[in-house]
Amino acid sequence: MIVGLPKEIKNNEFRVGLTPGAVGAYVQAGNTVYVEKGAGLGSGFEDAEFVANGAKILDTAKEVWDASEMIVKVKEPLESEYQYFRPGLLIFTYFHLAADAELTKALLEKKVTAMAYETIRTRRRACPAFTA
Repeated sequence: MIVGLPKEIKNNEFRVGLTPGAVGAYVQAGNTVYVEKGAGLGSGFEDAEFVANGAKILDTAKEVWDASEMIVKVKEPLESEYQYFRPGLLIFTYFHLAADAELTKALLEKKVTAMAYETIRTRRRACPAFTA
């Protein structure tokens, strides 16, 4: 699978969807990972750390979105990112779709598979995205 990690663009959002170590795990499992230049800076991760773990750095968000089969984010896509939606794309992030009819509509119209962190449960019903 080709995994993409774009920089978060939501105001005051400095987290990144994958750490360099998580990128390394994807790469070791046989996946390709593209990281947008500077995506990890807000979380204290330099591009070189992602590269050392097997990622390839791309200059723009458009390049990452266009080249990837799965996008990993922290926050829901913003309206300016809807242009990157396409059939078959998988986006893995927090979505909170009940509060965002426009995002829901855009995902459905473009036939994007949306995997919401907040809906994933383990056998013990815990939400792994909320636990350490």
